Amino acid sequence: MRAARDPWWVITSAAVALHGADAGPVGDIDVLLSVDDAKCILPTLGVEPAAGAAHRDFRSGLFGTWHGTVLPVEFMADFAYRSATGWMPVEPVTRQRIDIAGTTLFVPDRAELRHLFQAFGRPKDLARARALG
Repeated sequence: MRAARDPWWVITSAAVALHGADAGPVGDIDVLLSVDDAKCILPTLGVEPAAGAAHRDFRSGLFGTWHGTVLPVEFMADFAYRSATGWMPVEPVTRQRIDIAGTTLFVPDRAELRHLFQAFGRPKDLARARALG
Protein backbone atom coordinates (compact mmCIF):
# COMPACT_ATOMS: atom_id res chain seq x y z
CA MET A 1 0.00 0.00 0.00
CA ARG A 2 3.03 2.26 -0.09
CA ALA A 3 2.01 3.26 -3.61
CA ALA A 4 -1.40 4.50 -2.43
CA ARG A 5 -2.02 8.16 -3.16
CA ASP A 6 -5.29 8.37 -1.28
CA PRO A 7 -6.22 7.36 2.28
CA TRP A 8 -7.01 3.68 2.81
CA TRP A 9 -8.20 1.62 5.76
CA VAL A 10 -8.36 -1.94 7.03
CA ILE A 11 -11.99 -2.52 8.05
CA THR A 12 -14.21 -5.29 9.46
CA SER A 13 -12.87 -8.11 11.66
CA ALA A 14 -9.20 -7.44 10.96
CA ALA A 15 -9.67 -3.83 12.11
CA VAL A 16 -11.27 -5.04 15.34
CA ALA A 17 -8.26 -7.28 15.96
CA LEU A 18 -5.87 -4.42 15.16
CA HIS A 19 -7.64 -2.37 17.84
CA GLY A 20 -6.82 -5.17 20.29
CA ALA A 21 -10.42 -6.33 20.72
CA ASP A 22 -11.80 -9.86 20.29
CA ALA A 23 -12.75 -10.01 16.63
CA GLY A 24 -13.70 -13.66 16.66
CA PRO A 25 -12.44 -15.58 13.64
CA VAL A 26 -10.62 -13.39 11.10
CA GLY A 27 -10.86 -15.11 7.73
CA ASP A 28 -9.56 -12.30 5.55
CA ILE A 29 -8.34 -8.72 5.59
CA ASP A 30 -10.68 -6.16 4.06
CA VAL A 31 -9.04 -3.02 2.69
CA LEU A 32 -11.06 0.01 1.70
CA LEU A 33 -9.30 2.16 -0.90
CA SER A 34 -10.04 4.67 -3.66
CA VAL A 35 -10.96 3.63 -7.18
CA ASP A 36 -7.80 5.29 -8.54
CA ASP A 37 -5.59 3.42 -6.07
CA ALA A 38 -7.37 0.13 -6.81
CA LYS A 39 -6.70 0.59 -10.53
CA CYS A 40 -3.00 1.26 -9.87
CA ILE A 41 -2.16 -1.05 -6.96
CA LEU A 42 -4.10 -4.24 -7.67
CA PRO A 43 -2.44 -4.98 -11.03
CA THR A 44 0.99 -4.75 -9.34
CA LEU A 45 -0.17 -7.62 -7.11
CA GLY A 46 -1.35 -9.67 -10.06
CA VAL A 47 -5.00 -8.87 -9.29
CA GLU A 48 -7.23 -7.43 -11.96
CA PRO A 49 -9.77 -5.06 -10.37
CA ALA A 50 -13.30 -5.94 -11.40
CA ALA A 51 -16.80 -4.81 -10.57
CA GLY A 52 -17.84 -6.22 -7.21
CA ALA A 53 -20.13 -9.24 -7.23
CA ALA A 54 -23.77 -8.54 -6.50
CA HIS A 55 -24.70 -8.86 -2.84
CA ARG A 56 -27.98 -7.99 -1.20
CA ASP A 57 -26.46 -5.73 1.45
CA PHE A 58 -23.05 -4.62 0.11
CA ARG A 59 -21.51 -3.49 -3.16
CA SER A 60 -18.15 -2.30 -4.47
CA GLY A 61 -17.42 -0.36 -7.62
CA LEU A 62 -14.14 -2.28 -7.89
CA PHE A 63 -13.13 -5.42 -6.04
CA GLY A 64 -10.17 -7.78 -6.04
CA THR A 65 -8.72 -10.50 -3.83
CA TRP A 66 -4.99 -10.99 -3.31
CA HIS A 67 -3.82 -14.38 -2.06
CA GLY A 68 -0.17 -13.37 -1.50
CA THR A 69 -0.40 -13.44 2.32
CA VAL A 70 -1.44 -15.92 5.01
CA LEU A 71 -4.96 -14.47 4.91
CA PRO A 72 -6.58 -13.35 1.66
CA VAL A 73 -6.75 -9.57 1.27
CA GLU A 74 -9.98 -8.25 -0.21
CA PHE A 75 -9.68 -4.79 -1.74
CA MET A 76 -12.88 -2.76 -2.03
CA ALA A 77 -13.20 0.58 -3.82
CA ASP A 78 -16.39 2.62 -3.92
CA PHE A 79 -17.79 0.37 -1.17
CA ALA A 80 -21.34 0.88 0.11
CA TYR A 81 -23.87 -0.87 2.32
CA ARG A 82 -27.65 -0.95 2.02
CA SER A 83 -29.56 1.00 4.64
CA ALA A 84 -33.27 1.59 5.13
CA THR A 85 -32.93 4.73 3.00
CA GLY A 86 -30.76 3.30 0.21
CA TRP A 87 -27.08 2.72 -0.51
CA MET A 88 -24.70 4.43 1.91
CA PRO A 89 -21.06 4.93 0.88
CA VAL A 90 -18.44 3.79 3.37
CA GLU A 91 -16.14 6.80 3.67
CA PRO A 92 -14.31 6.80 7.01
CA VAL A 93 -13.43 10.17 8.46
CA THR A 94 -10.94 8.99 11.08
CA ARG A 95 -7.67 7.23 10.30
CA GLN A 96 -5.72 5.64 13.12
CA ARG A 97 -2.19 4.44 12.38
CA ILE A 98 -1.13 1.03 13.69
CA ASP A 99 2.42 -0.24 13.22
CA ILE A 100 2.97 -4.00 13.23
CA ALA A 101 6.26 -5.73 12.46
CA GLY A 102 7.54 -2.81 10.41
CA THR A 103 4.29 -2.41 8.48
CA THR A 104 2.01 0.59 8.84
CA LEU A 105 -1.72 -0.08 8.68
CA PHE A 106 -4.63 2.31 9.04
CA VAL A 107 -8.03 1.68 10.60
CA PRO A 108 -11.01 3.88 11.46
CA ASP A 109 -10.96 4.81 15.14
CA ARG A 110 -12.90 2.59 17.54
CA ALA A 111 -15.98 4.81 17.71
CA GLU A 112 -16.29 5.17 13.94
CA LEU A 113 -15.69 1.47 13.37
CA ARG A 114 -18.30 0.60 16.02
CA HIS A 115 -20.81 2.91 14.31
CA LEU A 116 -20.07 1.29 10.94
CA PHE A 117 -20.73 -2.20 12.34
CA GLN A 118 -23.98 -1.02 13.89
CA ALA A 119 -25.02 0.39 10.52
CA PHE A 120 -24.20 -2.93 8.79
CA GLY A 121 -26.57 -4.53 11.29
CA ARG A 122 -25.73 -8.20 10.75
CA PRO A 123 -25.38 -10.32 13.92
CA LYS A 124 -21.63 -10.76 13.39
CA ASP A 125 -21.21 -7.00 12.88
CA LEU A 126 -23.19 -6.20 16.02
CA ALA A 127 -20.93 -8.60 17.95
CA ARG A 128 -17.90 -6.76 16.56
CA ALA A 129 -19.41 -3.43 17.64
CA ARG A 130 -19.87 -4.79 21.17
CA ALA A 131 -16.27 -6.06 21.21
CA LEU A 132 -15.06 -2.52 20.51
CA GLY A 133 -16.85 -1.28 23.64
